Amino acid sequence: MTRRFGPPVLAIVAATAFIAATGRISQTRASRAHLVIVVDGLRPDYVTPALMPRLTRLGGRGIVFNAHHSSFPTVTRVNASSMATGAYPESHGVLGNSVYFPSVNPTRGIDTGSREVLEKIAGAEGRLLTAPSLGEILQQAGRRMLVVGSGSSGAAFLLNHAVPGGAMIHHEFTRPAELSPRVLETLGPPPPHALPNVAQNRRAVDAYLKIGLRELRPDVTFMWISDPDTTAHTHGVATATTRNALAAVDVEIGRIEDALAEQGVLDRTNVIVVSDHGFSTHGGAFRLSAAVEPFVRKLPDGTPDLVVAEGAIYFRGGPDSDRLSAIVRALQKEPDVGAIFTAPPQRGEMTGVVPGTLSFDAVRWTHARSGAILVSANWSDATNDAGYKGKTTDAGGAGHGSSSPYDIHNTLIAAGPDFREHAASGVPTGNVDLAPTLLRLLGMTPPPTMTGRVIEEGLRGGPEPASMAVERTTRTVTSSDGAYALTAHFSTAAGSRYLDFTEVTRR
Repeated sequence: MTRRFGPPVLAIVAATAFIAATGRISQTRASRAHLVIVVDGLRPDYVTPALMPRLTRLGGRGIVFNAHHSSFPTVTRVNASSMATGAYPESHGVLGNSVYFPSVNPTRGIDTGSREVLEKIAGAEGRLLTAPSLGEILQQAGRRMLVVGSGSSGAAFLLNHAVPGGAMIHHEFTRPAELSPRVLETLGPPPPHALPNVAQNRRAVDAYLKIGLRELRPDVTFMWISDPDTTAHTHGVATATTRNALAAVDVEIGRIEDALAEQGVLDRTNVIVVSDHGFSTHGGAFRLSAAVEPFVRKLPDGTPDLVVAEGAIYFRGGPDSDRLSAIVRALQKEPDVGAIFTAPPQRGEMTGVVPGTLSFDAVRWTHARSGAILVSANWSDATNDAGYKGKTTDAGGAGHGSSSPYDIHNTLIAAGPDFREHAASGVPTGNVDLAPTLLRLLGMTPPPTMTGRVIEEGLRGGPEPASMAVERTTRTVTSSDGAYALTAHFSTAAGSRYLDFTEVTRR
């Protein structure tokens, strides 16, 4: 027989397991709330009245940020970590969707999509993220954070993994465990994954509306919606099936707004809609592991001394500058290879140690966990069959991860009592700016570990976006033989530098 949780029991669960009874519940409930909806893989050009009328209307009543940036590499778990910490991979230490931790697996990269894998990394390394997260900071201040999600369990887990009292509701797990019976009673058993992933997305929204909004009442909620990413990986950019996924997500965004209005809290809720990255059509068959294979040697135990984890190459047997240079030269000759990055000769330098490479510092990837080489696929402005620009040389139907502008530039829209109304901004912003801005909205000072900035120009009373100075710069590096040239384009605003895109020319 299922035990039914009535309101008094749930109040105890919420107060003790979720927030450890701060004594500030009534005060917190009376204050403004902040909802961040992460729509995985949402390209800015998907947000139109025809494809997503409710999200377009939300942007119309608030502010649309037309120069928003994903953290590079432009993959999900890197950006979940950047949203959680307000920092780049150089600080938080999650360097890709696939990562290399010899303490977990010494011979190959591991996928961070699973919560269980992330817990293994945390156990082996002592800390999963090497920068404090928003959830940790909020808990220390007696505030409450909720995560609900329909994407990978890894993405949801990274948003608030280190908070013992933090609540997470995902179709694969619930935290705290005491909340699980209530979740099952209210939401029912998790539905199967599908393309489009309508049922799991709806369940994540219901978790917020029926449990978070009505009962837990967090100060900050992160809601991760798996589409259009999940569908587009299989069906492609803006295909009929992906458009159906967008329409379904738009319905859920409208349902959230309507529910907030019905409960009388829309006017005190800041709603932020953001994507983790953009999306590109894939048009090649490039595999980095195949390009690296000729340079692999065997260690004494017979295992390979090079590991490829997504776009990163690791040397297991110690530094080997000659082979490092040889690999880079070979990659520079490969037409499917775009930008190549290596360590800086000295911290802060924009050029890498191998001629024709930019440094890890240029893209904020320098970390003790970094590999020896970081590689991006090449890209073009080519148009796909649906009329959408942006192709990369990666294998498969569609995806992301490159330093193409179509992968880097993503969506940010905000509306609510603290944001400008009927506005648009061309000032560069990034996913790293979410956490410090949320702290600012809560009246808290972002810690120095947050290298993102507060998006003051998006707030009521902040500087007009048109008054903000934006500096645009480029940096070009060339291989020793002059046959490969790599240029990075940057924009800088309010002291923060953003990578806009890279481009490669060959002769």
